[in-house]
This record gives sequence, structure tokens and C-alpha cells, in this order.
Amino acid sequence: MKADYGVDDPRVPAVLALAGLGALVVAIVGVVLGIVGLWVSFGIIALSCLGGAASYMYATLRGKHRAWATILDSMGLRGSETVLDVGCGRGAVLIAAAHRLPRGRAVGIDIWTIDQSGNRAAATRRNAELEGVAGRVSLATADARHLPFPADTFDVVVSSLVIHNISSADGRRQALDEALRVLRPGGRVFIADIFSVGSYPAELDSAGAAHASIRDLGPGTWFGNPFVRTRLVTGSKSGGQSADVEVERI
Repeated sequence: MKADYGVDDPRVPAVLALAGLGALVVAIVGVVLGIVGLWVSFGIIALSCLGGAASYMYATLRGKHRAWATILDSMGLRGSETVLDVGCGRGAVLIAAAHRLPRGRAVGIDIWTIDQSGNRAAATRRNAELEGVAGRVSLATADARHLPFPADTFDVVVSSLVIHNISSADGRRQALDEALRVLRPGGRVFIADIFSVGSYPAELDSAGAAHASIRDLGPGTWFGNPFVRTRLVTGSKSGGQSADVEVERI
């Protein structure tokens, strides 16, 4: 059996695909009736929706995994670190990190909502077992805004497509503050997200981070179109040595 990491909010590509198929039917009717304006306009809509569904599925099933593999490899981990994944879901990033921590530990927290298909702790544990890293993976049910860990606990904090789900700006800021709080001095944070992410560097700076920056992860991580693109925010906690990390475009 292979690990199954699910689909990020499967309702979105389903709606795009259904809308695209509906528009395609109307476009075909326009061709049959010889109504140029009808088939051209609905043909464009069909292509846009179906293309968006394909882009979304690529991003969720392959693109984000490739991006995180590059990000994790770029960290230069020694293999003994303790890494926290905020909103780990079914464990895609958590388990990828655990593979790089033969002497370390990967800890994942989530509230296990239905935003991701089949999202539950049992599925994450099963994936860790199938990937052979269950012995160095720990899970907890917790809110990103109230992490149940002491300050200065983790060497690295990662988060993928999670913080934008917090509806309020104050709540997102609190989650970023918590991510920085649980980092050890000199520890690093890597947050990939699609909405509201432009404000994250300044919010991390205001919380005391150093070297906060943002970069685009490229077309392979577009969830349907360029307006829903994934960007990566990085930073480090003041008080220790931390090298800047350059992450290549995917």
C-alpha cells in the first residue's frame, strides 16, 4: 500500500470541473446552432474552468509535494532536529520532514477539519507507518493559535496551506506569533500559503523575527490560476545564528 495524502478542499476542483463541463455543453450547442458568440464565449469559459481544475489537481497531488521536497532539502538539516508542522493534515510535509530526521523528531498538530479530504489523525498515523517513519512522528490535536508547547522547543516550524483558513487577521497574526514563540533562538520558520500571505513577513518582523522574506513557488503550485498561487514566507527567531535559505522556483 502507498501513503495517501488526500486532496486540498476537493470541493473546489469538483465545482470547476462541473462548471467547465456545463460550459462545454453550451458551447457545443452554440456550434450546432451556428451561434458564434455563444460557442466562443462559453468555449472560453469551459477552457478556463477545466484548465483551472487540472491546475488545481496538479498542485495538490504533485506540485506542492515537489515544492516542499525542495524547501526541506534547502534547509540543510543535520538530521537531529525537532520540527513542528502546524496544520499537518494527512502528513505530506510532516512525513517528508521525518524522512530527513533519522535522529530527530517531526511533530504535527491539526484540528482535523474537512478542508482536506479524509483528514483525520488515524490517516496521518497510517501514512507515517506506510512511509516507515512512525517511530519519529508525533501528533497532537491543537489550534495553530494556541500551540500546546513551551517556548523555545523546536528547531524548525513549517506550515503548508493552513493559516489562511483562520478567518480573522488577528487570528492569523496570533498563529504566526505562536510559530515564532515555540522556535528556539536561531530556529527557522517556513510558511507556504495562498491567501493573506503578503502580510506575513511584516507580522513576523513585528513579533521579533529576523530575515523575514517572501517568494513565489511557481506555476506548479497554482491552485487553479495565478491569482491563487502559493508563496513561501521564511524567517528566523532572533537570538541565535541562522543562515538565510534560498529556495529555487519549482
